[in-house]
Amino acid sequence: MPLTKILKMEPQQNISDSLINVLTNKQAWYYRIVPKNKVGEIVVFYSDKVSHTGHDELELVLNKRVALEEIESDNLTRLLEKYYANDQLDDRLQNSYYLGEADGFLNHLIIEAKNLRSSDIHIESYDLKCRVRIRIDGTLVQRYLLDKKQYPSLINKIKIISSLDIAEKRLPQDGRILFESAGGKIDIRVSVLPTLHGEKIVLRLLNNDATNIDILNLGFRDQDLNNYLEGIAKPNGILLISGPTGSGKTTTLYATLKLLNKITRNILTIEDPIEYTLEGINQVQLKESIGLTFAAALRTFLRQDPDVIMLGEIRDQETASMAIRAALTGHLVLSTIHTNSAWGTVSRLIDMGIAPFLLSNTLSTSVAQRLIRLLCPYCKSRSNFNHSMFPKGFKSQKPIYSHFVARGCKDCFNTGYRGRKAVYEVIPISEDFAEEIKRGNHHVNILLKEKGINTLSNNAFQLFESGETSLEEIYPLLSN
Repeated sequence: MPLTKILKMEPQQNISDSLINVLTNKQAWYYRIVPKNKVGEIVVFYSDKVSHTGHDELELVLNKRVALEEIESDNLTRLLEKYYANDQLDDRLQNSYYLGEADGFLNHLIIEAKNLRSSDIHIESYDLKCRVRIRIDGTLVQRYLLDKKQYPSLINKIKIISSLDIAEKRLPQDGRILFESAGGKIDIRVSVLPTLHGEKIVLRLLNNDATNIDILNLGFRDQDLNNYLEGIAKPNGILLISGPTGSGKTTTLYATLKLLNKITRNILTIEDPIEYTLEGINQVQLKESIGLTFAAALRTFLRQDPDVIMLGEIRDQETASMAIRAALTGHLVLSTIHTNSAWGTVSRLIDMGIAPFLLSNTLSTSVAQRLIRLLCPYCKSRSNFNHSMFPKGFKSQKPIYSHFVARGCKDCFNTGYRGRKAVYEVIPISEDFAEEIKRGNHHVNILLKEKGINTLSNNAFQLFESGETSLEEIYPLLSN
């Protein structure tokens, strides 16, 4: 008989991604269960109908030993809405028309996007139709088509609640919405852009809850994580994370700040925008229009007795110089920069005008990261592999005879992918690397191999080799 525990209780609010992925959306809503934790080989689920749930059926469907804890139906529904998209929404055709009122549609759209863990909503107008797309796991998915007659009222509704000028249709506008629902508050940044057939609006949903971010679940390999933790354990120096927009740099920084957030430390951040809020950290919103730039904020920070400073981005020579100064005066500085590799950060800063001898004395850790989409576990299929499929010039250290490819199903919105994982390249700036910086050496591949540093391409290849992702996803990293 399966182990059963019946207990009425308030549910915990933070559930790891690995537990969430035990169930599909359909299974969660059909059985009305949400995973709580794992005890040995037994997965414990919240349920509001312990007395009549078919344990044998659950264990057969999930191929796991199951235990249940009873909670109130309202609490369970809130957890289901938070972690699993309702299949009644998923069953809609992507190209179905929405014929309701603009007010109700906007509220419904925002809640749906939050439940689907979407980062952006795109509302667009064309010659004969209007459409709504949402970005899930970095990919845009079309959800609705709208009647052209509905479009102006929807645009005006968004403008009004984001305090924008509804009469201005020729110039871009930026605003903000603080949306409140039963599931909590959502901070939304609004961007309006005039186009040929009407105004395009992008709503960016900012996840203000940083409590679920755990540095152990981001994707660091053991060696890379140890090198990274050694870097943030130092009392001073600069730790830089590089990567393109949307590669998860801010999430990594906030996972780092959670580790550093102690009552004994004064932590200050300057961001644009503030994507997460974290109790105990003093956060400042960038406002360049009134002169509150990264460099200006950093000057003031140095008079605020800081221990740790986080800059949203190093964009120019002035900000880079101020970050160097902060590190030299005994502060730990965390920031991001746009380069293609961890060592490319060094070249970029030198090109900005930072003296190599200053950089070698202050840069403690350089990190590069990318987000890789993971194959949907419900529809991925194995296929024969030929090494000619690799990018020209790439040589695999191990023979590959088969690989998994994306197919697409309802659970992944026919994309073939479900969820993302970060891959990292972490270079601790030891004395050997510091010497190379002083010499201005831009090519350190031999030294990287000698030190056993895992590159982005190596870590991405391991995800491909293990069947977690496809060749298509890692191809750009292998060809670098």
